[in-house]
Amino acid sequence: MAIASGRMVAPVLFLLFLLVASEMGTMRVAEARHCVSQSHRFQGACMRKSNCEHVCMTEGFPWGECRFHGVERKCFCKKRC
Repeated sequence: MAIASGRMVAPVLFLLFLLVASEMGTMRVAEARHCVSQSHRFQGACMRKSNCEHVCMTEGFPWGECRFHGVERKCFCKKRC
């Protein structure tokens, strides 16, 4: 019986390790959500992110990015909600 129980130790330890590792992987980190709003001051097609960001900063947003809105590229401003 000692031989059978010795053979069971390794698989049981392995399963226990997998259980602990999977539980550690499910820990959640709080992610900041971003609110997005189309720029009210940006004019024309948005071609450069840096231009969009500059206009967004004048509107009180820390970031801006060019996105497609239909077939046009528009400037959208982002901030943490």
